[in-house]
Amino acid sequence: MSSLMAKALPTLPEVDRVLTGPGAPFELQTQEIDGIPLRTYKKAPRHLGELLETSRNWGSREFIVYESERLTFEQHYRAVALLAHELVERYGVEKGDRVAIAMRNLPEWSISFWAGVAIGAIVVPLNAWWVGTELNYALADSGTKVILVDAERYSVLAPFLPDLPLRGAIVTRLTEQELPALACRLETIIGEHGSYRSNTSVAMPRRELRPDDRATLFYTSGTTGRPKGALGSHRGACTSLMNSAVSLARAKLRAGGTLSDLAKPMPPRALLAMGPLFHVIACFAQLLPAVAGGAKLVLMYKWNVARGFELVEQERITNFSGVPTAMLQAVEEAQNGKVATDSIQMISYGGSPSPPELAARLMKAFPTVVPATGYGLTETSGMIAMVVGPDCADHPASAGYPMPVVDIAVIAADGHEAQVGEIGEIRVRGPGVIKAYWNDPEATRATIVDGWLRTGDLGRLDEDGFIYLVDRAKDMIIRGGENVYCVEVENALLEHLAVKDAAVIGLPHPTLGEQVTAVVEIPQNDDVSEEELKRFLSTRLAAFKIPVMIELRRSPLPRNTTGKLLKPQIRSELTDTWGQRTVAPTPPCSRPI
Repeated sequence: MSSLMAKALPTLPEVDRVLTGPGAPFELQTQEIDGIPLRTYKKAPRHLGELLETSRNWGSREFIVYESERLTFEQHYRAVALLAHELVERYGVEKGDRVAIAMRNLPEWSISFWAGVAIGAIVVPLNAWWVGTELNYALADSGTKVILVDAERYSVLAPFLPDLPLRGAIVTRLTEQELPALACRLETIIGEHGSYRSNTSVAMPRRELRPDDRATLFYTSGTTGRPKGALGSHRGACTSLMNSAVSLARAKLRAGGTLSDLAKPMPPRALLAMGPLFHVIACFAQLLPAVAGGAKLVLMYKWNVARGFELVEQERITNFSGVPTAMLQAVEEAQNGKVATDSIQMISYGGSPSPPELAARLMKAFPTVVPATGYGLTETSGMIAMVVGPDCADHPASAGYPMPVVDIAVIAADGHEAQVGEIGEIRVRGPGVIKAYWNDPEATRATIVDGWLRTGDLGRLDEDGFIYLVDRAKDMIIRGGENVYCVEVENALLEHLAVKDAAVIGLPHPTLGEQVTAVVEIPQNDDVSEEELKRFLSTRLAAFKIPVMIELRRSPLPRNTTGKLLKPQIRSELTDTWGQRTVAPTPPCSRPI
């Protein structure tokens, strides 16, 4: 018998009935969305513009902390409004126009995001680790009208800007240098960072927004090897926000709390943003809840565990989340006992495969902390299943329990719905599922069928309804929370004249989850080296996509009769060859973003 059953605590189905019943905080209703009846949260914000307006309720409370800079909710709102007016009046941004953000975690990232979504633009968060060709592709593919960019990304993008159909580039934190007519400094619009221009009469431009208006375009890996734009709605983002709140409420009720406990005012929370805001997990599971709940959001220049723990003590951090790599580092740092961690209430992790023992290690290192992990995709607007607190101990290998508005089905290879414990493809339906892939109707039709998203992930459900990930049908590597699509890396390798064939494989790594490895075929008489190929890739791919190991072969790679690479065989060969080889690649979160 599980520890939870021994304590006779309410089950998750019982908790959900309390939380989602008539008049409850997360009351459900059925709405027809794109012709499909779906459960939705009756009390969810209608759109992100409405959520932004509620942020003014927090007034002079601290919102964003970045190094020595401290920004209140009211200062943030005013800066957002000033930028929104500029986008509308100077650049003519209309509803549905794309506004891209290419910058690391800065206060200006949040200002740019809210200014865009609140005027009905589709915000395109770009991966700040991408090189120029990758950024250029996404900007051209999305048809971005205006880009908001930091100085480092501007220097990378500058050669491409003249050929892009942009109306403007707005640059922040740029040292004195001349800008082309296309570009201007963000500081001339909102004031210098740390002391944004004050304007007591400022108000947002009026735009009519609806729940199913398109709001975001997050780029994710695709079947062609090029990133695909996942087109999300205001409803999807607001559903993700409510899912985050439900996970916290579930934990309280599972611990013996009541609905009246949920109604009590919460002490202000402080969130440590360890991951990049250009990912849906940080944007929707940290930035949005901070705005909705009046929480302090502490940004880091780059993830460094020692500096992170200094901020935990200095800012009295209550919640932090990140990829399992960072959580393992946190466990080790906590064991050093150099800084106080008693303020931490919840630690959540996800974004890449995690060892089942991680929850137990977190609870041992942080005895008063509630651990949490979840499952979600860019295509589902983030989290769709969560396992919190003691459920982590009872279901240590689970990816989570489905959220109240989410339907999850496991479909076996022959097309029937899998029985309990049977492995199949995970399919998801709910209000958070994206509308489409941008400019890719073929991929949309193949992935979203009658409202059901084919995730490409293989998994199973247990008798309690918890979901377990087994493998991925998609040929994708998740390295420390970053998606690496094998075809993209293989195509880049094949651009080298000495490479005749290439196979990219993800091999297990104790902290990163997976590491990128490759096998290439080269001519018999060629002396190209592994290091030369890595240098070649460094000009074409972001650093986290470059294989940590490249095996050179002078014989053909194994393929089946249809010409498909036999990757299971290659993976087995690499495991045998490199199983004892020690590598210590730098985790992506230890570099500036």
